[in-house]
Amino acid sequence: MAEKKEPGILYLCPTPIGNLEDITLRVLRVLKEVDYIAAEDTRVTRKLLNHYDIKTPLTSYREHNRAKKGDEIITDLLAGKSVALVSDAGTPGISDPGEDLVKKAVEAGIRVVPLPGPSAVICAVAASGLSTGKFVFEGFLPQKSTERQKRLAELKEEERTIVIYEAPHRLLKALSDIREILGNRRITVAREMTKVHEEFFRGSIEEAIIRYQSAPPRGEIVLVLEGSSCDKGETGGLDLEDEGSRRLLLEKIKTYMSRGMDKKQALKTAAKELGVPKREAYKLLVKSERE
Repeated sequence: MAEKKEPGILYLCPTPIGNLEDITLRVLRVLKEVDYIAAEDTRVTRKLLNHYDIKTPLTSYREHNRAKKGDEIITDLLAGKSVALVSDAGTPGISDPGEDLVKKAVEAGIRVVPLPGPSAVICAVAASGLSTGKFVFEGFLPQKSTERQKRLAELKEEERTIVIYEAPHRLLKALSDIREILGNRRITVAREMTKVHEEFFRGSIEEAIIRYQSAPPRGEIVLVLEGSSCDKGETGGLDLEDEGSRRLLLEKIKTYMSRGMDKKQALKTAAKELGVPKREAYKLLVKSERE
């Protein structure tokens, strides 16, 4: 009687979100050693494999074939094969069809090994200048406006920093709905992270709307939105104990001065907009000028 083979391993392999150098040595080794790679888009993954001269076979595992293909991959894993799962960019299984494959593997008793690596969520939060102690990831908001507004209404009292994926052609509609439902809070729009045209826009939601009305965005976008616990003023009330908040206030004052306002008026306008007492804003400005 033939000895039953031990199940293989499903490796979750993060791939670069833009810059091809952002991949770990361990991921490269695993991609070379597995029996095959299950990719969300084989054309995208092929470019990465060619760059690192990796010859491992590829198979397509995506939204439209995940049910049938997922069963096939589980069968291979149970037969002892090892498979690397990759998405188009970042960590597979997060807001992509890999979630289903991981669930099936766990239910079948197959070992799932996550490898550390690139994540658009973590990159955007870390560089946002907003609170990073606690945050919630929402993935993509619903495409239909009524459903999107309903979901945003459910987030109105969320005190943690909110992270959202958005497509460039829907950005302005999403920002308008966020402004209407959640108010004019602070936001960071992270665009094309790690790529040549990487951009971080930091300001109020209204400012973001103005910015992208005049310059329609392109590329991958992550929104980082402050939570309701900061909602004390028109844009959310800054916590001046936070370095990012102090920097934002000073940048706002400088922006208004560059538009022709004198220092006093710029300070007053920025403090009102960001929900900061004028006295505290003045102290911060004086301190920054002395440093």
